[in-house]
Amino acid sequence: MSVPPGTDPETACPIAPVVDIVFSRWTTPILWALHEYGRQRFVELERRIATITPKVLTQRLRQLERDGLVVRTYHPEVPPRVEYEISELGRSLAPLFAALSEWSVNLGEVERARVAYDARESGTTGRRRGR
Repeated sequence: MSVPPGTDPETACPIAPVVDIVFSRWTTPILWALHEYGRQRFVELERRIATITPKVLTQRLRQLERDGLVVRTYHPEVPPRVEYEISELGRSLAPLFAALSEWSVNLGEVERARVAYDARESGTTGRRRGR
């Protein structure tokens, strides 16, 4: 793939918009929970993703609904009931997540690289290497 000179790297990368949508903070845990456990109410999601605040969960669910990855169903009962489920579009991300899950076997190697890097950097006594 050839990119014209002077092209902004962010717009030249064809997967950048996908990364922005799918890998925004909290998107993957929400989609995983909905895929793994099926249709859920807000409080169920909140319990499953214990470190997310209600405000942020609301914001992310709205964005995921807007992006077509989550379906929100309102049941006009007393009290009203709202449920969320992953959409077909959201389910289409399963192969991507499966590939990332397979790649996770490399996390030990990533951690070893970080430890080695940090050890090298701590030995430079304040000056940056390679610059």
